[in-house]
Amino acid sequence: MTDGLDLGTLDLMLDALGEFVAAALPEERLLELDRDDVCPEETIRRMCGDELGVQLAFVPEDYGGMGGGAFDSYRICERLARLDLGVATSVFATFLGSDPILFGGTMEQKERWLGRIAKEGILFAYGATEPEAGSDLGALRTTATPVEGGYRINGRKQWISNGSIADAWSVLALTPSGPSWFVVERGADGFSTAPPEDKHGIRLSNTAALYLDDVFVPAENLVGLAAGQGLTQAQNVFGYTRLMVAAFGLGGGWEATERAIRYSLDRVQAGATLSTKQGYTHKLIVPHVVRLEAARAFIEETATRIDAGEGSLNTEGAIAKYLASEAGNAAAEAAIQAHGGYGYTKPYLVEKIKRDVRITTIYEGTSEILEMTIARDRWQQHLKTRGACYRDAAAATAALPARTGAATAALALDGLAAVLESCRTGRLTRNQHVLLRLGELIAYGEAAGSLARRAAAALDGRLPDKADRRFTPAALAAVSRVFAREAAMKIAEEGARWVLGALPARDAGPESLRADGGAGPESLRTGDGAGLEGLRADDIRAAQRGLLADMDLIADVLYDRAAPQESS
Repeated sequence: MTDGLDLGTLDLMLDALGEFVAAALPEERLLELDRDDVCPEETIRRMCGDELGVQLAFVPEDYGGMGGGAFDSYRICERLARLDLGVATSVFATFLGSDPILFGGTMEQKERWLGRIAKEGILFAYGATEPEAGSDLGALRTTATPVEGGYRINGRKQWISNGSIADAWSVLALTPSGPSWFVVERGADGFSTAPPEDKHGIRLSNTAALYLDDVFVPAENLVGLAAGQGLTQAQNVFGYTRLMVAAFGLGGGWEATERAIRYSLDRVQAGATLSTKQGYTHKLIVPHVVRLEAARAFIEETATRIDAGEGSLNTEGAIAKYLASEAGNAAAEAAIQAHGGYGYTKPYLVEKIKRDVRITTIYEGTSEILEMTIARDRWQQHLKTRGACYRDAAAATAALPARTGAATAALALDGLAAVLESCRTGRLTRNQHVLLRLGELIAYGEAAGSLARRAAAALDGRLPDKADRRFTPAALAAVSRVFAREAAMKIAEEGARWVLGALPARDAGPESLRADGGAGPESLRTGDGAGLEGLRADDIRAAQRGLLADMDLIADVLYDRAAPQESS
């Protein structure tokens, strides 16, 4: 369990980051570096050295750092991403690279390497991915052969952040005992890096392939001094590292949205600014703010649990990253649309942000891998509890204050139970695509519950001290109500679509359709053992009442037009 940084120290760190990057990398410089595809290595080293010391927040106090927790790291990563996602990636790569040591190294290895990060500001890189082994770390081909005094490593790594600027690399290689992590130091014979990749986005980060040709690594550089522990050590950090990438998606999406909001305050069309036009705000701004804040709720809840010592929470980290990266990417896309033709041009930074934030849906686990991870874990929970896990979650959520949209969030969770049970009775998870779509629906349903809890905590004055407080409790409750409606409708409509869509096709004559064209409970019975009557589709549709008023309220808050009332 860790309390991490105190609030004052965290706030000072966030302010210092903003001031440092604004001075070192003004917008004109960011655009220039992006155009020329150059990583500002000197700036990265200054940030991770005595001048700023951001690295200290990620290193435990025992090894010379400040001992920041998962919550602190999320706040710092979000701020970094709002400044520049390429720079954020370069800074975070050191802590990703050192995580195998932090979670699997010996005391001496931690003192040696983490101590050097804290005291010297050395840069690390995480060498796991290979040309033929991306998200599947078990398919790696890089080998480490035991020799006298150590190991000889041969292989290639691909897409490595800080690949050619790091001072040390954590490299995953296959030993006779299984996958293992090794620390490879700069200057090792046989070790070289390729020229940086010419990337679509995050062009201010250094990404390069690594070549290991009979590289000798001394035995003391085997992480943990026991071979075969590499995949276990990697699994121990997925929840945390994916949470940090979730913060990247959150920060990038919010930065793009903020720029669209500012643009709409000045841009006049048909005699009025775009900010006054409901068609603009309710399509291009409000829905994305709602999804970003749903992701934030799940990020903060998961970070709090990690800091409380609940374990690695890999599935929760996957949900957080999935929600935030997809929401951030969509928000950045909408920000380009919100700027019209200007948004499609290089001088308007939203074009760069969109290219940058796109990577968050790919690195540290693609969205598709995350959907599979989420679905497999929660499917097992559904089976073990005989469907009680989401029914119990729905009951607990329904007990929250009504103005948080808790009843609608409970409908979403109840809907998940119905969809999962229909998949069980119909044996539909044999279809890989159904499993992936379940991952998406589960993420939305759990986020609806998380956001309702966050809104309830805000109303009761129980938010964590270090929580983001952009929205008042009443405004956050409105955000929660809007997302709960979306999640419930998504689960009802898309859940039914894929449950029915996975069944064998049959003729659908006019007699199979209701005369009123509706979809009451009887229309959700398939006759194939996969009834969806527990989905409560009619209740979910009825819960949409008041949606537009809540969207109006959120738009007013975003544009400082009115303060929301405490009632719903």
